[in-house]
Amino acid sequence: MSSWLEKIVPSVVRSNQKKRSSVPEGLWEKCPKCDAVLYRPELENNHDVCPKCNYHMRISARRRLDLFLDPDQREEIGSELEPEDKLKFKDSKKYKDRLSAAQKATGEKDALIVMKGAVKGVPVVVACFEFNFMGGSMGAVVGARFVKAVNTCLEQRLPLICFSTSGGARMQEALISLMQMAKTSAAIERMKRKCVPYISVLTDPVYGGVSASLAMLGDLNVAEPNALIGFAGPRVIEQTVREKLPEGFQRSEFLLDHGAIDMIINRYEMRDRLSDILSKLVPSSSHLNASNQCELELASNQIDLSSSKVTE
Repeated sequence: MSSWLEKIVPSVVRSNQKKRSSVPEGLWEKCPKCDAVLYRPELENNHDVCPKCNYHMRISARRRLDLFLDPDQREEIGSELEPEDKLKFKDSKKYKDRLSAAQKATGEKDALIVMKGAVKGVPVVVACFEFNFMGGSMGAVVGARFVKAVNTCLEQRLPLICFSTSGGARMQEALISLMQMAKTSAAIERMKRKCVPYISVLTDPVYGGVSASLAMLGDLNVAEPNALIGFAGPRVIEQTVREKLPEGFQRSEFLLDHGAIDMIINRYEMRDRLSDILSKLVPSSSHLNASNQCELELASNQIDLSSSKVTE
């Protein structure tokens, strides 16, 4: 014989289940930093930045490109390049299986997307790392696509902007991946010699071979707020030097205070701020050729860095 409580509880549960089913999944999201429950459409309108605490959530490369570039006349560069398992590498899993899983999960062939387009009418080439593709690691295809981006910029005298988020060189490609550090650095040097602007934007996180090469070689190095930027992780460093690291070590604010980067820009201000910077850089460098004295530094001096810090 069932008790009076057993007769009531099931009906209450069924009633609650009906109410819950009417609420669409994914309508709300919890901020990892302040635990605020955020309405997903409002969060997307704010470029996936928490309106309560200014926490910048990680976003996909395609999402970042959609937020940054003008919607018309986009052209993807290097999309025909695909990774190969030349070393037949295997750790706990075959490299080719890791590639297949990453491609299926992200819909991308590799960890870098390069696109030619415009920012508020200013022609530009943008390279953007996809962190969800094997931690945004840099292998042969990433290096090749970056060089293709540089070549396009040199041929058409367009500025290059790279949004970096990466764990570093791809260990499954061994020395091939390490070669990309020199390859991308040499390509950037060619841009500097031709006085074609290169802006590097560092987003959370940037580590390893990417931070030691293309990510820190911009004519202007910009970061999002509170982004982790370094070579080795804080815990690895602490275990090596056996000392407690300063508070905020490797955060973008710490790097700005110590002169390692030039400015910090909120994601929802990135498009406006960088288009303003490009308007100062591009005219001063577009008329230059190899025999001219490079005036890129003079143009950079016109950029206002007084508001480089971001307040929450």
